[in-house]
Formats: sequence, C-alpha cells, structure tokens
Amino acid sequence: MKITYTLTDESPALATYSFLPIVQAFLKHANVEVATSDISLSARVIAQFPELLKPEQRVPDALAELGELVKRPEANLIKTPNISASIPQLKATIKELQAKGYALPEFPDEPQNDEQKAIKAKYQKVLGSAVNPVLREGNSDRRCTKAVKEYAKKNPYRVAAFDKASKSCVSYMGAGDFFENEKAVLLELPTTARIEFVDNSGAVSVCKDGLKLEKNEILDATFLDVAALCKFYDEQIAFCKKENILLSLHLKATMMKVSDPVIFGYAVKTYFKELFDTFADELQRLGVNPNNGVSELLSKIEQSPKKAEILAKYQEILNKSAKISMVNSDKGITNLHVPSDVIVDASMPAMLKNGARLWDKDGKECDTNAVIPDKTYATIYEAVLDDMKQNGALNPATLGSVANVGLMARKAQEYGSHDKTFFAPSDGEFRIVDEGGKVLLSHKVHKNDIYRANQAKFDAVQNWIDLGIERAELTGSKAIFWLDSKRASNKIMIDLVRARLKEKGKDMEILAPKEACQLSLKLIREGKDVISITGNVLRDYLTDLFPILELGTSAKMLSVVPMLNGGAMFETGAGGSAPKQVEQLVNENHLRWDSLGEFLALQASLEFYAQKKSNNKAKVLANALDIAIGKWLEANKAPSRKVGEDDNRTSHFYLALYFTQALAAQGDDSAIAGFFAPIAKELADNEAKIHKEFLDAQGVKVDLGGYYKFDDPKTEKIMRPSATFNAILARIAG
Repeated sequence: MKITYTLTDESPALATYSFLPIVQAFLKHANVEVATSDISLSARVIAQFPELLKPEQRVPDALAELGELVKRPEANLIKTPNISASIPQLKATIKELQAKGYALPEFPDEPQNDEQKAIKAKYQKVLGSAVNPVLREGNSDRRCTKAVKEYAKKNPYRVAAFDKASKSCVSYMGAGDFFENEKAVLLELPTTARIEFVDNSGAVSVCKDGLKLEKNEILDATFLDVAALCKFYDEQIAFCKKENILLSLHLKATMMKVSDPVIFGYAVKTYFKELFDTFADELQRLGVNPNNGVSELLSKIEQSPKKAEILAKYQEILNKSAKISMVNSDKGITNLHVPSDVIVDASMPAMLKNGARLWDKDGKECDTNAVIPDKTYATIYEAVLDDMKQNGALNPATLGSVANVGLMARKAQEYGSHDKTFFAPSDGEFRIVDEGGKVLLSHKVHKNDIYRANQAKFDAVQNWIDLGIERAELTGSKAIFWLDSKRASNKIMIDLVRARLKEKGKDMEILAPKEACQLSLKLIREGKDVISITGNVLRDYLTDLFPILELGTSAKMLSVVPMLNGGAMFETGAGGSAPKQVEQLVNENHLRWDSLGEFLALQASLEFYAQKKSNNKAKVLANALDIAIGKWLEANKAPSRKVGEDDNRTSHFYLALYFTQALAAQGDDSAIAGFFAPIAKELADNEAKIHKEFLDAQGVKVDLGGYYKFDDPKTEKIMRPSATFNAILARIAG
C-alpha cells in the first residue's frame, strides 16, 4: 500500500507545491511511500489527445488509473479539490494549452462532421464533475473533528445581522419539475435495458443501449417540462421587479453538466428575451449559445457590426427588468454571466450566512429571490430561511454540528445520470425497456423537455444504511434519514431502510428533507449534534450548508470515503473560492487557502495505513500529527486574508514545527523521537528567521506561468520561498 496524493487545480494545487514536500519528508520515517496522480483539468484534457501531441507532452490518463485503484483494497487516496469545468473554463484551458505548444483541437460547440463529433465526445469526458463519480467507489462519512469544532466555537466567524422582516425567499416550480414527474421501480431480477424515444408517429430511436441493471437496484426516471420552466422564470422575474428584490439563479452546472447548463440557458433566454428575439439571426450567425451565459454573448458580439445595437438592448433590459444579483459588481459580472460562477451548494449557504442578502450592480447588499427551479432539494434552503426569520441568525459560538453519511457509491442517483440525460427531439415518449421487451418506466414529453434516468445499486444502498447505523452508534448522536415518501425513488428507499433497520434491531427517524432540516436546525441551536443520512445530492449540498453555517467554511471538514472493496479516500475540503485566491497570489504573492482539510485528510490516511499495514511507525506519525493539528488550531496559525500576514505557506511551516515537537515528545518510538528532537529545536530556534523569509516574499506580483497549467519551476520557487526551512526539510527527507 502507498498513499496517493492528487494534483489538481487553482489554490489547492498551489498549496500542494508547499505542503507535499513536507508530507513526503516526514512519511519517509514510517517507510510510507507517497505517490502523486495528476487529475488537474489540464492533465485530463491533455490525456484525451495523445495522438496529436509530441511524446514529451503526453501524459497517462491518471483519472482512469485512479478509477481502477479505488476498486482495490489497497487504495489510500488523498483527494484535493479540482475544477469541475464549465464549457467556458474548458475553452480557456484549451486556449492556454495551445499557447504552450499543445496541438489540441478547438472545442466544437456544434459538430459539423464525425471528426468533430469525436472531438466533442472526448472533451465531454472532462466537462463538469468528471472526477468524483469515478473515484467515489464508496459512501461518504463527513464530519467536523472535535478540535476543529471547539476552535470554531472559541473563534466564531463574524455573523451578519439578519432582519426578520427580510423579503428574501426561495422559489421553486410548483409543477412540471423533476420532483413531480419522477417514477421509479425496484428491479426484481438483473437485466440489460435500453432507453428509447418514441415520437408521435411511432418511430423509435435508441438513446442508450446496454444499461446494466442489477437485482434489487432502484431505477428512476423523470423529466423537466421546459414550457413550465420558462413560465416559472417569467413569474420570478416579474415577482422580483414588483417586490424590488434581486433575482438570483442557483444551479449545479458543474456536477449536473448535461442538464443544468441548459436550465441555465433558458434563464438567460427568458430574462433577455427581447434581445434574443430582436437579434435572433445575428446571434445565430455568431454562434452564441445561451447555455454558456451572458459572458459568451458579450464576447462574441465584439466582432458583430450590430455590437452597439445589441449592447444598447442589453443595457435597456438590465435597467428596466428585475435587478440581477452580481458575482462581481465592480466588473459588471452578473449571476447569469457564466453557468459555473454560481453553484448552489456554495452560493446558497454563502447567501444565508450573509443575512440572506446578495449584491446588486452598485455593490449594495439587497434582499434576494433565490431561484432553484426543481423542488427536490430547494426546500432545505427554504427551511433554513424560515428558521432564521423565526429565530434570527445562527450563532456559531453555540451551535452543535450536523455530520453527514451520504449515499454516493457506484455513481448513485442524479450524480450518475450524465450518460442517461436526454432532450426530447419532438413530442413523444421516453421509455426504459428491459431485454425481454418489458417497459420498466415511461414518460410522455414535449419537444425540448429534459429527461434523465438515475440508478442506485442495492449493495451501495445497504452499505450506506449500515454506515449510518455505525456512525450513530459510535457517536450517540441523533441520526435522521432524509427521505421523502412523496418522491418515487425515495419511497422505495424508505422500504429498504426500514427493512434493514428491523434486521439490525434499530429504530431511527425518517423525515422528508424540509422537515429533517427543520429538526436539525432546532437541535443544533440547542447545542446538540445530529447525523444527516442522505442521498447523493443532499450529501453534496449539506456538506457545504451546515459547515458554512457552523464554521464559516466547508474546507475544514474531515471527509472519509470507505470504499466498498476495503480501500479508502480522504477528501480535503471545498475549492469554491479558489479563483479569487489565485488572483490574490498573482497580484500580492499572498495565498489565503486554508490547508486544514489536507492536514485532517493526511492524519486520517496515516491512521488507515497504520491499521491496514500494522505499521507502528505510521501510527506514531498519525498520533503526533493529531496533536500538531490541535496545537496549530490553538495557536491560530490559519492563513490571514491580508497581504503581509501569515498565509498558506507559513501555516505549513507551523504545522511542520508542531509535528516535529510532537514526534520528539512521544514515547512510543525512541528512534523517531531521537531523530526529530534536534530538528524540532532547530526549527524553533529559527522560527523568527523562517517566518520573516516567508513574509518578506509577499507584496509583489508573481508569474505562475499559467492558470490551468502552472509552470512547475516558477511555482515551486513562489510557494517555497524560505531557504532556511527548505534546507531543514531536505535533511528530514534525507
């Protein structure tokens, strides 16, 4: 067994240049090999086109390799956040790589021939959240460690005032959405099925063939009525205009990479309907795709002879319609600019934490209508907002904690639906038909309606239920299954949960998401801890929502994925603010990324290694690192947001200092203690000098040699500026 550390993107990747050498140096003393695997967006793009590149430019398909590793019992993976690419981000990556000499093809928005279709199919493999579904061969156990929670209570983030008269609200469709249209079936026998579309003339086209279904698998399908969606958007725009509140759209165009960019595009077309109607021919000529957002529209009209007219209409609509919330008021970047700019699981907690307000074009905080078209999960945010209107802002100094056990193994539920999502080519019917010709599920749809099918494998579901029971028993906390009996797939899952609980002799509560959220809020306001046991999407949403409300960030959570086949993955936090942090580093050479998630993941990974390999030295390191993290928190060595103060790099130095001190002080391994005692003294004696070397490097612009693909020598020099610390670390590494 070895520990595999992923190389990813943006600020987590920058932090790795500083932190990984520390990890590798220390772990040598437990004979633990630390390998790396590059699953950055640029590496995943490059891996798709080896035939077009020079031999020295080619890279292996690291994601595919990791996909095989996580199915083996020796898997021990530390996973840092990566970019879930939107089409604009993918295009920017391609452009940067082309400028670096990589002969990559352009991304074809509308393929005109088989060659372009093949190119687009390759690029589709790296779009959206392409990484996590491949790696998550287990269910999720995500929680706040005791040390982190105590630190957060003693050092609570600044709570924004909440006005109980707030007009902010959460809006979702009353009919025609995925929630209302869902149907589901529990498979009695294994089979191979196909998804087909039958038009009104009876012509059949196969959308997907060879769909493998297992015994006791939950199969569900649903669709979103596009006409109802556009009507809903019109109503929300009018409502915001009438109430004088901001319009904000919250989707997940990264993970839901097939459906949500299209849902986003309908919002763009509805809000700017006059513009798209008036200039339809010109926008078609320019190849403007509303699914890519307003940013692409503004970029492509630069070459248009009608640019002035289009811009005038654009400004006219902004001035007379409902006010849109802004991503960046100073730069005029709206909520509708880029589909990946506003991601619901990060954007909604941030809004709620900010007194349920967002920013208008002048940078002023305003009440907001948070538009989340599908009802399925929107109600959890409605529950938080209702709670705040009744009880006021949440106080992080006194809150309990909501941990999560999430179903995600084997591409469970919506997050595995990408290859089973289709758009109705005409009025007709989508059907899922088994190998014997039996129709398992069917939906009558209209042209352009958005259809998708989801799966949840029986072994994954059983493992998830058992993991929830196990965590409840270990902690003694109240545990709640968040399942809605009004939702077809959840109704089946409730039966499976009840049967498993009965088999295990357990009695645990099952509530619909809104009611479960309300009860959880009540309990944490009382200072009690709760475990949410949820499906895949709620796992994703809640592991941002509650950590952000409790800690101010979701990057400080311990996230463990015990794999179905015995291995484990340790995820390190959220990268939602990573782009702004990179921008600050480039302008000021100050990186405010907090690596606490990496510290926690490494400690858990070492414990797992020690257990699996009966390696006492690894156990010694794991115990010492646990002590070091606690001291690091007590000493408040987290990065500051301000240039000239501690940043990510100094935080790594202080962890290393406390790590050496803990190793020197422990009595379980005299050889390790003897080696690290003089190292600990040397680091302590040179603390002021090393600290000064780090801070003196700040306050200047730096060149990373790229954004999606950093220049390694340049970036390593930037991220490791202390010659004194580097020399001591080299001696630790031997």
